[in-house]
Amino acid sequence: MGDSRRAIRYVVAAAAVGTAFATAGAAFATTTSTATTGAPQTVALRYSFDAVTGGPVDESGFAHALSTVSSNGGTVQPIAHGTGHGLQFPARCSGASCPKVVLQTASADDLNPGKTPFRYGATVLLAHDQTSAGENVLQKGYSAAGGQYKLQIDGTAGRPSCVLVGTGKTRIHLARSAVTVADGAWHAVECRREATALTVFVDGVPQGTARIPTDLSVHNTAPLSIGGKGAYRDNDQFQGALDDVWYSKA
Repeated sequence: MGDSRRAIRYVVAAAAVGTAFATAGAAFATTTSTATTGAPQTVALRYSFDAVTGGPVDESGFAHALSTVSSNGGTVQPIAHGTGHGLQFPARCSGASCPKVVLQTASADDLNPGKTPFRYGATVLLAHDQTSAGENVLQKGYSAAGGQYKLQIDGTAGRPSCVLVGTGKTRIHLARSAVTVADGAWHAVECRREATALTVFVDGVPQGTARIPTDLSVHNTAPLSIGGKGAYRDNDQFQGALDDVWYSKA
């Protein structure tokens, strides 16, 4: 899928997602916790979307505020998940007038991992009839410009994949899951970059890996986007629900 920027005008809401949430939920710990082993990391960004008055906040403590970027009336809506909430993105749609929406936070040094190990992920809810050629869950950077990390859901089979592109490079390194997440149930998906490997985990189990160069470095000035690349027509809009979006680094 192409990742080049499009010259379009966004409708940007300065306030975060909305005021449909009630009282604040519990904060997350400052280090990652997964079902698999790995070096401890510091959580530099995390959104639980759990009942926060005025919209979601970055519970990592690093103050990566979210704004809404939308077109054609695109919105996100709270959806029950466990004792809290996730966010429902627009349903599957085709045509120029389809609603589009993403959540974005500005680029920051702590969101650019460089050559160090890092991880990122989200919990996703996607039905089989909500799949498409490709849907972006989380992305920072663009492959055409070089310097990118991304989590996406690929094809009608609905298999998650992790993508890395080194800064100043054009080669795409992709680790695709052997299993689908498009089954109408919530699944925790994680991307993990280690020295020479990029691995995709589904519900704590490694489901695919790709070899990467030791010196691969990811650094860019693009915003971190959740739910798509932007609000233009071919933005690879996510069409299910998301919860617990996070990023951590060594």
